Amino acid sequence: MKKLISLLIIFFLFSCTSVGRFGTGVDITFDPRTIGMQIDDTIMQKNLTARLALTDKKYFLTIQSEVIDGRIFLSGKVDSPEDKIKITKLAWETKGARSVKNAITIKGQSNFKSTAKDILITSQLRSALIFNKKIKSRNYTLETINRNIYIFGIAMDKEEKKDVISEANKIYDVKEVIPSIYLVSELSRNKF
Repeated sequence: MKKLISLLIIFFLFSCTSVGRFGTGVDITFDPRTIGMQIDDTIMQKNLTARLALTDKKYFLTIQSEVIDGRIFLSGKVDSPEDKIKITKLAWETKGARSVKNAITIKGQSNFKSTAKDILITSQLRSALIFNKKIKSRNYTLETINRNIYIFGIAMDKEEKKDVISEANKIYDVKEVIPSIYLVSELSRNKF
């Protein structure tokens, strides 16, 4: 019983740690998924994070993951291409994984100037989404790597999805917009 209580305490404390990304996650009050879907996705995310930490402790700090409807989005930096492959394999081995989007970069491929530019691009897009009344900005995770914007989230309809991509394309100095935006109607539980 003590082990179970300790495990639950660790699980909930683990959930309270801050993440070094701007505007991450999907706010539960605006999330169109059911509570059950949110719980399933959270369990998948915690399971993956724990397995990454058990594989190598440095992954706990350097790799971020987001799960929506069994679709896993990975970001962060690793030392080698082999690490990137290993992490992708672990993500695919997560029970319930439907797809894995990998935005992990290898250290040394960017410098201070490009990192500052990426932060600026992410901030500009986050601001544009917040000020656009037609978009629920809290439903999106944004990651910019080498001027490529990765957008992961849930759109209420096709119009919102189009607006998010349009806002991203308006930002100066962006190479490419890589959207992984799912419509509420595309979520697996809505197909029954």
